Amino acid sequence: MLAGSQNRVQCTEIVLFGVNVAMSWAAVQGWFHKLASPPHFYVTAGRWVPWLGASTVVLLAVGLGWSLFIAPLDQYQGASTRIMYLHVPAAWMSIFVYLVMAGSAAVGLVWRMRLAEVIAASSAPLGAWFTFLALATGSLWGKPMWGTWWVWDARLTSELLLLFLYLGFMALQAAIPDRRAGARASALLALVGVVNIPIIHFSVVWWNTLHQPSSILRLGKPTIHPSILWPLLVMAIAFKLYYMTVVLLRARCALLERERSSAWVQQIVTEQIALCHPLR
Repeated sequence: MLAGSQNRVQCTEIVLFGVNVAMSWAAVQGWFHKLASPPHFYVTAGRWVPWLGASTVVLLAVGLGWSLFIAPLDQYQGASTRIMYLHVPAAWMSIFVYLVMAGSAAVGLVWRMRLAEVIAASSAPLGAWFTFLALATGSLWGKPMWGTWWVWDARLTSELLLLFLYLGFMALQAAIPDRRAGARASALLALVGVVNIPIIHFSVVWWNTLHQPSSILRLGKPTIHPSILWPLLVMAIAFKLYYMTVVLLRARCALLERERSSAWVQQIVTEQIALCHPLR
């Protein structure tokens, strides 16, 4: 009798646990579906942008001040090591933004979600600029260290290919008049280009390159000193918040342009006109 009672209690607990998991998953799905709605996303993003923008300004100010005036100079590289605080976060963001762009493009390709297409299209120019910044600062840093502005190194070449992938993504969308067809074509290009991401990361491991191995994103403890690591991480967070701020601004503008004939956009326009001309 006691064993049977314990089994019933265990079965009841398992059922309740399964029900809670199902309810939680349904709530998460409902939240994502609601967020994917263009009107809801427009309003929600509008609430996030001021906070993200303010956080970006604060962290950029702290990170730049810390990295330029407080962080110590490298024993061998001297003042040129200051470039690292722009180069490394830009390189990280070039990969991060591409993954966001490719993931959003994939969602738009499979589920025909317009908001995902908008996020992918809004991310591409930002990713291209981060990649260009990483290449430009890398050249400035490489000149005093390697004695040349550019070498066809595996890391540099794969990063340059990433820039071409961004440009190709944007060119495809601009070249195809049908916006949905352009989104599908550029999504396929973005998904093929994902192969380049592990090549960028592991290029310093797979090949003999001039570029130094990873000091932070590696197995085990980072090899970089904390006095240099912390301002670098602050700059990296600032760059990520900047991306989030601008991509939300771009996405909101793109949604207004794409949905200009829908009722919710017309309502927003009417409300803005009323705010600007309250006596009319």
